[in-house]
Amino acid sequence: MSALSAVPILYSFRRCPYAMRARLAIAYAGIAVTVREIKLSAKPQSMLDISPKGTVPVLQLRDGTVLDESLDIMNWALQQNDPEHWLEKPWRQTAEALIQQNDGAFKYCLDRYKYPDRYPEYPARHYRQQGELFLAELERRLTQTPYLCGEHFSLADAAIAPFIRQFVAVDSAWFAHAAYPVLQQWLSNFLATQLFAAVMVKYPLWMPDPLVTEPPL
Repeated sequence: MSALSAVPILYSFRRCPYAMRARLAIAYAGIAVTVREIKLSAKPQSMLDISPKGTVPVLQLRDGTVLDESLDIMNWALQQNDPEHWLEKPWRQTAEALIQQNDGAFKYCLDRYKYPDRYPEYPARHYRQQGELFLAELERRLTQTPYLCGEHFSLADAAIAPFIRQFVAVDSAWFAHAAYPVLQQWLSNFLATQLFAAVMVKYPLWMPDPLVTEPPL
């Protein structure tokens, strides 16, 4: 085993919501990893070699196993340590359904709302309104319980909050006056946590040392 791979290696991009939720689960579980902050327009070959699809996050475990889907990384981390029961079974199906909705229809609208120039078929407002269908569902849930799946922060909250944060950032002034007061408070509480602050620490851009060749695992 190379000394460079003594702990798992996480290829990440700080602002990516997929990478963000992976970092949340890893930090919450108390797992030490080496974070390699990459530039998406100049992806390192070492990452592409283990995950040719070229998206973050990518986690390479000590035994060489590669996880390159954010939910797989979250579940792996929580299976190592889950002190506050994010994977509590009674809510697991509900959490998975919400995450699927987030990663599907909502993410589709989010991309188009954030980058309307790339998707000129409709104005940004159209995609925002479509995305609001999900916001309204979250608002409804949060009026019933403090968190998306009950009385405690769980997998669903950690997996979805980074995407809501990104949606809000497109037009934060609009969101501040929108009819989602409970969702606004939920997001504000999340952004104020020590856990979120910890995973948003800025890492210098990782660049492989051209003078060092890492031996294969």
